[in-house]
Amino acid sequence: MSGYAQQAGSGLVEAAAGAFDRSRQLFEEVVAGLADPGCGELTHAQLEDRLTERARELTRSLFQDHLDLRAAREQRRPEGVAGADGVGRARAEKGHQRDLATVFGTVTVTRIAYRAPGLYPADAALNLPVGKHSHGLRRLAAIEAARGSFEQAGAALERATGVRAGKRQLEALARAAAADVAGFYAQREHPACPEADLLILTFDGKGIVMRPGALPDATAKAARAAGHKLATRLSPGEKHGRKRMAELAGVYDATPAPRAPGDVISRPGQPRTSTPSPHARGKWLTASLTNDIPAVIAAASDEAERRDPSHRRPWVALAGGNTTQIDAIQAKATRRQVSVTIVPDFIHVLEYLWKAAWSFFYPGDPDAEAWAAGQATKIPGRQSRRGGRRHPAPRHPVRLLTIRTQRRRPSGHPPNQQEPLPRLPDRPGQRMAHRHRHHRRRLPPPSQRPHGHHRSPLGPPRRRSHPHPTSTGLQR
Repeated sequence: MSGYAQQAGSGLVEAAAGAFDRSRQLFEEVVAGLADPGCGELTHAQLEDRLTERARELTRSLFQDHLDLRAAREQRRPEGVAGADGVGRARAEKGHQRDLATVFGTVTVTRIAYRAPGLYPADAALNLPVGKHSHGLRRLAAIEAARGSFEQAGAALERATGVRAGKRQLEALARAAAADVAGFYAQREHPACPEADLLILTFDGKGIVMRPGALPDATAKAARAAGHKLATRLSPGEKHGRKRMAELAGVYDATPAPRAPGDVISRPGQPRTSTPSPHARGKWLTASLTNDIPAVIAAASDEAERRDPSHRRPWVALAGGNTTQIDAIQAKATRRQVSVTIVPDFIHVLEYLWKAAWSFFYPGDPDAEAWAAGQATKIPGRQSRRGGRRHPAPRHPVRLLTIRTQRRRPSGHPPNQQEPLPRLPDRPGQRMAHRHRHHRRRLPPPSQRPHGHHRSPLGPPRRRSHPHPTSTGLQR
């Protein structure tokens, strides 16, 4: 092995001197191509495509030359190496290679292997992944897979890097990236927060379109039994029955920033005040399709307990109004002996307000926006009340804030003297339909009816000296 060490040391200076000759030659070719007179006939779009391809190849060549230089500088360790198992390895073998797919293209990593079994110190120095794809490709694959389908993620990855990855490879990369989330949160240190800062827990549900075999039994049964009225689209109120509910949870810290309702919601045409809003710090997120709502809320409660084990900070839970969520939050708060303020999601309340607005205004009426904004600013300032029958009082105090809708006070006037509803037209005048027998209280007996009453003209009666003019348009 001493000859191998001497040979590696003698070629070290020579390898470093010409390590990037190939990249320099490639760069000169790019410059010569741009200086060629024929390149002056290209459009800017053609120049972008050509430079993007050649610049990516130049960068890949620089990456490869650097890896080759590191391989040439790597020297054998006479004392050998020991792995995590504590077993020493002294037999070294030169020239072991592996491929690495990067954001610039595929490169080859050459290093020394210490056998029985194999151990590669250069892999630890480069922090190489176990698989073929680099961390940069894995990050891009995870980002694009979360935005759409795996086919779309593969197309976006190829456009950005020129690397083509199959659907199965992208699925494996996304699955491997998701497996590290729990470990990332476990090793992350959370800084201490003042006791006045809020500890906020937020929960919500999201329907995910699933394959037929992955649906819950109740959803699959309902989808098979549902009959659609139309063949090409759904009618109002019908559902596909292809979704499975995922429960989402988040925990974060926030410094209280008191604001009035007018600081958040402004009427049309009025400027919004520039009051500073609270900012979330130290976010912790989780979501699950397999775990139920109590299990996800329990995981979020464990994270909150880790941040505030002595329960000195105010806990606030934001829920979407789901009864199961609220019951689970109350159960966890009672078991942990902590006071939690449960706040309904105001976004859901706004949706109900807009539904009510379209009952009083025509579609597209600008007055509906002003009415909804005015009602929305009144809701946070109203007095809250407990949840009532659905939320029994727990053994430990849990404050529950619920929204109480405004009720219309009954009027003391009879219906014919009450004011009409806003934006609705007044009652029209007398028309032909109002003189039909179905709109009368009762017809007179046949003996008391005038001859040919059904042919009598509309309008006020006339004298015999002033008969009605002949007009078929006014006859019944």
